[in-house]
Amino acid sequence: MSVPDAKTVLAGLWHSAAHDDAALRQIQFTGSEPVLPSSFAVGSAAQATIGAAGLAAAELWRLRTGHRQNVGVDMRHAAIEFRSERYLRVDGKRPNEYHDDLAGLYRCGDGRFARLHTNLPHHCSGLLKLLGVPHDKEAVQRVLDGMTAEAIETAAAEAGLVVTACRSFAEWDRHPQGQAVAKLPLFSIEKIGDAPPKKLAAAERPLSGVKVLDLTRIIAGPVCGRTLAAHGADVLLITAKHLASMLPLVMDTGRGKLSASIDLREAGGRESLAALVPEADVFVQGYRPGAIAAHGFSPQDVARLRPGIVYASLCAYGNAGPWANRRGFDSLVQTASGFNAAEAEAFGSPRPKELPTQELDHATGYLLAFAVMTALKRQAEEGGSWHVRLSLAQTGYWLRQLGRIDGMNCPDPKFDDVRDCLEETASGFGRLTTVRHAAAMSETPAHWTRPSVPLGSHVPAWPH
Repeated sequence: MSVPDAKTVLAGLWHSAAHDDAALRQIQFTGSEPVLPSSFAVGSAAQATIGAAGLAAAELWRLRTGHRQNVGVDMRHAAIEFRSERYLRVDGKRPNEYHDDLAGLYRCGDGRFARLHTNLPHHCSGLLKLLGVPHDKEAVQRVLDGMTAEAIETAAAEAGLVVTACRSFAEWDRHPQGQAVAKLPLFSIEKIGDAPPKKLAAAERPLSGVKVLDLTRIIAGPVCGRTLAAHGADVLLITAKHLASMLPLVMDTGRGKLSASIDLREAGGRESLAALVPEADVFVQGYRPGAIAAHGFSPQDVARLRPGIVYASLCAYGNAGPWANRRGFDSLVQTASGFNAAEAEAFGSPRPKELPTQELDHATGYLLAFAVMTALKRQAEEGGSWHVRLSLAQTGYWLRQLGRIDGMNCPDPKFDDVRDCLEETASGFGRLTTVRHAAAMSETPAHWTRPSVPLGSHVPAWPH
C-alpha cells in the first residue's frame, strides 16, 4: 500500500498537457487519503483531476487579464463531488431513480462473473431478446448457467448491447484491448486543421463568451459540460426525444446548461445542428465511435464548418484495439478491466466489488474539461482546430498507476455527513440540493448561472 501525493499526480497531468510549471505554484491541496472506502486512490484522482480543470480555467483567465489566481481543492470535497448524483435531492427528497432489476452481476457456467447493464430500456429489451427469456432474473440466470462469461460478453457486443466479463488486472493486461489501451496516452490533444487564433478578450470569468455544444449523456461527458459552465461557458446540451436518459443524472449534470432537442436522424435536425456549429467554440460528443460522424459531424466535418473549433471525442474503450467501437459504461469498464476483481480481493469479498464512486466517469469528465480548456488556450495562442480524445478505459489505466491505499475501513459518507459540501438552488424540477464545485477559485468563483431544466426546454439557438 502506498499513498500517492496528489500534487505529484496533478503535476503529471499538467506536464502531459505541456502547461507552464509556474501555474502549479497557484494551487493548494488539503486533505489526505483515505476519504472513501476503497483500496484505490479515488480521493487523490478526484482532487488531481478537479484541480487540473480548475488550474486550466485559471490559465485562461490569466490569458484574458494578465493576472493569476489561486485554486484550492480539498480532497474530501472532491471525492464527494465524484459521487454528486448520490447526494442529489429534489425538494428535500431522493429523486426517483430507475434501476432495472436485471442489472448487475451474474455467475456464469464457467464460474466467472459477468455484469449486465439493463438500465436503459433498449439495452434491457435487446438483452432479453438475445437470451430468449422474459423479464425475469431467474430466467436470465438459467441461460447464463449454460454460457461462459466471455461468451455472453461477445454475443452482447455483437448485438450492440452492453455486458462485460469480470477480469483480473492480469487478464486485462493480456487481453488485446487491455494491451491497446496500455499503449495510448491518458488523453490526446491533436491539431487537425489551420485557423487563425481567436484572442480571448478580457472578461469576468475564464470561459465568458465561450460557446459549447454538448452532445453527451449519462455522466462523463455531461460532467465536462457542467464544469465548463461552472467557469462561465454558454453550454447548449443537444439531445433528442428518442434517446434514453436517466432523470437524476440530467438534474445533476444539467446545472448551468441550456437544453435543446435535435433529431440527427432527420435532415432538418442535421441542418439545425450545422447552423449552430459556426458560432461554437467547443463541440463535445460522447456517442459510440462513428455514430456522430455518420450524421456528418466528424472532427474534420465540424472543423470545416467552424475553423478553430475544439472538438472533443469521448468513448468507452479508446480509439484503438478490437473493442474501439464497443459501447460501454463506467461499471462495465470497471468490471472488464480488473477493478472489481482487485477491489473484491482487497475487501475479502467473494463477489466482484465496485469502486465507491463512478470513478472512471467522473475522472474522465474533469480530464475532458481540462483537455478542452488546454486546447482553447492553444487555439488562442497558436490558432488551429483541435481534436481532444479520452476514454473511460484510458482513465482506468491511469488510475491503476496511482497505486493502492489502505482505505477499506474508511467510513462511507452518507447525506448528513456531507452537508457542508451542499448547496440549494431553484431548477426546472423543483428545489435542488446538489454538491458545490470543489475547485475554489480566488478571483472567479465557480458557479452556475443557469438552473437545471428538463431536456429540450430551449430552442436550438445560442443566447445573444
